[in-house]
Amino acid sequence: MPTSTAPRTGHIGLNVTDLERSLAFYRDVLGYALLAEGKEEGRRYAFLGESGQEGGSPVLTLWQQADAGYSAGGAGLHHLAFEVDTVDEVRAYESALRAYGVEFAYEGVVPHGEGAASGGIFFHDPDGTRLEIFAGAESGAGASGSAPVSGAPTCGFF
Repeated sequence: MPTSTAPRTGHIGLNVTDLERSLAFYRDVLGYALLAEGKEEGRRYAFLGESGQEGGSPVLTLWQQADAGYSAGGAGLHHLAFEVDTVDEVRAYESALRAYGVEFAYEGVVPHGEGAASGGIFFHDPDGTRLEIFAGAESGAGASGSAPVSGAPTCGFF
């Protein structure tokens, strides 16, 4: 091993079927800023970063290279989780996503496991990629209700 610590995640790259549609979702609904874009036919992409950090490093890159939507049955990405500071922020995203017409895997903010203090919302992007927005236990998330899946993390079964 080259160092004593594991490498950090630099950015996440997602293949998408329609860059404009996916860019609108991640920019307009989730709030990521467009940092750079490639518009050459056959080489279209968008680098997205945190809002207010234009010129910063990408967090998410969208590549228009897919000819079909996400497949849960294949090896690779299970889901992509985004963390926010408070459960109120999770609920605000839930409202924005509902207004956009997104369908959810579970109703409302649900705990990550039975009795867990952390919780989130679980949904899909325009290509079907599984996404989660959550607030951690230290936020006092206090997700209400029972976990929708007993004996395992909720995020593993959507």
